Amino acid sequence: MANSYQIIDEKTWKRAMHCMVFRNSVEPAFCVTFELDITDFYKKIRAQGYSFTIAMVYAVCRCANEIEEFRYRFVDGQVVLFDKIDTAFTYLDQDTELFKVVNVPMLETMQEYVELATKAAREQTEYFTGPLGNDVFQCSPMPWVTYTHISHTNAGKKDNATPLFDWGKYVERDGRLIMPVSVQAHHSFVDGLHIGRFAERLQKFVEEYGV
Repeated sequence: MANSYQIIDEKTWKRAMHCMVFRNSVEPAFCVTFELDITDFYKKIRAQGYSFTIAMVYAVCRCANEIEEFRYRFVDGQVVLFDKIDTAFTYLDQDTELFKVVNVPMLETMQEYVELATKAAREQTEYFTGPLGNDVFQCSPMPWVTYTHISHTNAGKKDNATPLFDWGKYVERDGRLIMPVSVQAHHSFVDGLHIGRFAERLQKFVEEYGV
């Protein structure tokens, strides 16, 4: 069942003009990559026996949910604001070396989410279970490359405002574990300011996790 949302009155919405300008762009989405210090977070997640990938999905989607601009979407041509956004992530099948897309509802705690997502990822037999809803964040980790930039396929649907989150291979630098994280978002709803807030919130979350 889809999450609930409210329809935005574009006549009084402060972002209406910006939304209209970017919505008509040839490529309305933009992507930003930043570095995340995961030193302590990585140690704690490993000590708990959690999948680092699934723990990162939770961290990313929890922080993105806390920022209103990441919860806007287009539904039937209208601008809406979802109350909550769920998760979708790619998960590699080690035997076939093909990934499957796993859709898991966002839960309150890391433990609850990791347990449900780990079970769902292992038990899902199909690579794709059907079109994803509007109310998800899509996460696609790429742990083989410490990249500095990433791009995505474009289906040509301008009103597809689902944010995409990626992270690459971490590297040790001055005794710290540093990992690239990328955010692709629809400019009708999200500006650099909001990606900056997301980056700050995510860094704070991984630093304070388990404290």
